[in-house]
Amino acid sequence: MKEDSINEVLERLKSGTLSEYYIKQEDFMDFRQVLVKRKDFKHFRGIAQRGGDVLYQYLEVPRS
Repeated sequence: MKEDSINEVLERLKSGTLSEYYIKQEDFMDFRQVLVKRKDFKHFRGIAQRGGDVLYQYLEVPRS
């Protein structure tokens, strides 16, 4: 995944146009590298799935 497309997905999660986004295991590290650079990183929740995939959601209240 390219950084531009990852940022677009993250912005769509933040705005609410996407309620969740599914990341395949092979794209996880690219996605995470972009995600951890964001100031609102703690608002994103990743839920591990079987096989190494992750389901991401945006939270209004940041996780601790």
